Amino acid sequence: MKTLQKLGLLFYFLVPLVKLAPRNQQQPATFYDHGLDTLEETTYKDYEDTFLKEDYEDKPQDAVKNKTLLPLLLNINIFIPNVTMCVFITSNVKENNGMVVFHESDLELQRDEDASKNYTDLATCLLCVCLSGSVYCEETDTESIPPLPKETGYLYARFNKIKKVKVSDFAEIPTLRRIDLTGNMIQDIEDGAFAKLLLLEELSLAENFIKKLPALPPKLTSLNANQNKITSRGIKANAFKKLINLSYLYLAHNALESVPLNLPESLRILQLQYNNITSITDETFCKANNATRYVRTRMDEIRMEGNPIILAKYPNAFTCLKTLPVGTYY
Repeated sequence: MKTLQKLGLLFYFLVPLVKLAPRNQQQPATFYDHGLDTLEETTYKDYEDTFLKEDYEDKPQDAVKNKTLLPLLLNINIFIPNVTMCVFITSNVKENNGMVVFHESDLELQRDEDASKNYTDLATCLLCVCLSGSVYCEETDTESIPPLPKETGYLYARFNKIKKVKVSDFAEIPTLRRIDLTGNMIQDIEDGAFAKLLLLEELSLAENFIKKLPALPPKLTSLNANQNKITSRGIKANAFKKLINLSYLYLAHNALESVPLNLPESLRILQLQYNNITSITDETFCKANNATRYVRTRMDEIRMEGNPIILAKYPNAFTCLKTLPVGTYY
């Protein structure tokens, strides 16, 4: 008990005599590994001589900056054997004693180059939603095709105010597989806008103001151009002939005067309802004088209702079909 009392008195009188230094004067605790004290002093001296000498030769003012910066950089690093230390200071890029030094302006230039590469992607993906190779840019009121990130596979730009599609819009995006431009204000499509998209399989241009179809890519499987102003003159004679994979062709609610020529054998669904088609021939869907009993085995549906044509007048036009077209027969 007496011992505790003595210790208490000693603590009572000695503690007030100890004053802590102000926070800005306190030194952080430094931890050393055995044998590294000399290494730190030697390294610091060598680095200081190298940096300040080279900087002074280049720009004297940089040497003053680095003289202040170097101790700070070295003090905050832990020296570990066989590890190269990288210090970022305002001097030219040099390699000395295993230490790589980067110039601040070079770092800024590299950042600018990276930024310029990613600026397009960033701008588009702020306006739209970019997700795993797909760009969703719907109902944003954009008036043109937005710049697309590299390797975009799917573009959904529905219900905007796009008025024109240019060749340059997709020139650098050959990876596109699906483009949906439904519900825009498109009046003009440059002829080569889609032709070089060799992977494109699905294209929707529905609900626009298009009067003619552009050249189409070879692997196309589905084309939706419903509810436009496409006329028969706006479709080239061989527009679909080489599309050997085309299965779904939607041209309803347009201004067609006749059924498009040279329809590919691959077609399964053909929608032509609500146009201005007045007549067809024996070769429209089948081959003339079908003596070989040719049959369109893949064709499942042809819709022609809403046209002024009376289909019953052309009985030989359907001999190769598995089912009769939907439309008016009397």
